[in-house]
Order: sequence, then structure tokens, then C-alpha cells
Amino acid sequence: MRPESPPRPRPRNDRRTGTQGPPDAVLFDMDGTLVETEQLWSEALFELAGRLGGRMSDAARERTVGTSMATSLRILYADLGVVRTEALLRADAQWVEDAVGALMARGITWRPGAQQLLAEVRDAGVPTALVTTTPRRLAAIVLRRIAADLGGDPFDLTVCGDEVPARKPDPAPYRLATRALDVDPAACVALEDSLVGVTSALAAGAAVLGVPSLQPLPPAPGLTLRDSLAAVDLAYLAELVGARSLTA
Repeated sequence: MRPESPPRPRPRNDRRTGTQGPPDAVLFDMDGTLVETEQLWSEALFELAGRLGGRMSDAARERTVGTSMATSLRILYADLGVVRTEALLRADAQWVEDAVGALMARGITWRPGAQQLLAEVRDAGVPTALVTTTPRRLAAIVLRRIAADLGGDPFDLTVCGDEVPARKPDPAPYRLATRALDVDPAACVALEDSLVGVTSALAAGAAVLGVPSLQPLPPAPGLTLRDSLAAVDLAYLAELVGARSLTA
């Protein structure tokens, strides 16, 4: 977990009057939510499957979205019907991460509406966190590109998959982020594209906006689904927090 910039002034909701201001914080997933990097993980996993003598099914790849590398590889092995030792799993994980890192270094593409929304949230002074399962060394590649595109780092805090006691779908990553930002999870909104991410954020108590990329998301209390972040703005995120508080 790493604070990325000095804290900005926090606009707060007025609980006494019931005035609905902006969320206390906006929590962003990375792969498949802000940037189109899930396809890079697909490319690496499919190539690894070929190296192991098979082809990973599309259904198996869908089940890996948002999961840890160890979970993804075990899904891949089961799909191919191969058995690998823990030592070989670690070697495969290193290979996949190196391959994805090389692909990320070539450049990334924003998801529709993501750059505009992130810039609006930052400019409004609302606290932000990036909460990703991706390890720090790979997330750093994307974070540098995001900062370059926005003319500065938009995140007050980043929480990466190798820095948490438990990974999504456990609520630990989002709980860690809200504690570090000193905000009430119930007054925050998280943006996610995967089932494990949605599960994590909901369990932490946040309202969740789901924008599926490679994996469909089933309806759930506290979850709002949209095809993309296009036309999503800060006022809309505030409405989601308000609706969540009414049903909690």
C-alpha cells in the first residue's frame, strides 16, 4: 500500500442535514475498469497454455478475471488437465507477469469514459484510491501512463495485490483503502469490472458501480451495472452512495 500524493481537501456529506454531497472517496479497480489491460492478461495466459501443450477455454479465462495469479493458474491447469508443482506454479506466474509487463510497456488503452471520470473526481478534490489485484511492479507501469495522460497522479493511495493480507473477493483490500483514507466505506463508491472485485467492495460496505469487461456480472444488492463509464460523472456516483445508504 502506498500513498501517491499529498492528501487533498475532502468535501464531505452533511449527515445532520441529509445533504447529499460527493462520495467520501472513489475507489477504482484497474484492469478492465480503468484500462483495457485484461486483454493483455488473456494474451499471456493463452500463450502459457500453448507452452503447456493445450488451449485455455474461453470459459476458464472468464473465471480467472480479477483473481490472483495463483488462482488463475490453478484454473488454467484444471482446464488443461495438467498437474504442476508449487515450484512450477511460481515459475509460471513469473513468466506470465513478465509477459504482461512487456505488453503493458508498449502502451495501454483507457476504457470508455474512464479518463474523463478520473480527471473529474481528482479535480473535485474527492479522495481516490486504486485498489487492484495486480502486483506493484506491474501496476507501476500503468500508473506512470495514467499520470502522464492526466498531467499528474490522480490517486491519494494505491493498494496492490502483493500488499494486502487477503486478495479480492475478500473485503480486505477495500477495507485497507478506506481505513488509510480515513473514510466511511458506506459513504464511498467502488468501480469494478469483475465478480471477485464486486464481491470484495460490497463486503467492505461500499456502493459499487459494475462495468463488465470480459465477465458478466449478476445483479446484487448495492451493485449498479452499466455497459461503460461513458457519461458517468461525479454527481451520478453520489447518487449511488445515496441509494446504497437508503437500502442498507
